Amino acid sequence: MTAFLNGLLRLRRGPWEMLASILIGLGVVMLMQPFALWMYTYSFVVTLTGTVMFIITSHFPE
Repeated sequence: MTAFLNGLLRLRRGPWEMLASILIGLGVVMLMQPFALWMYTYSFVVTLTGTVMFIITSHFPE
């Protein structure tokens, strides 16, 4: 866990791409669930944030 946080603080590619992938997955789950309208409402924003974050962090150093 400390290696993950250390990678986030040092702007390394691996931890940030993992975080972006988690956001993309969370956005898709929020889009497909039938229970909470507020989750469906924010699903596009969460997915878009994760996608843009993944594109940006793909340029970070290893």
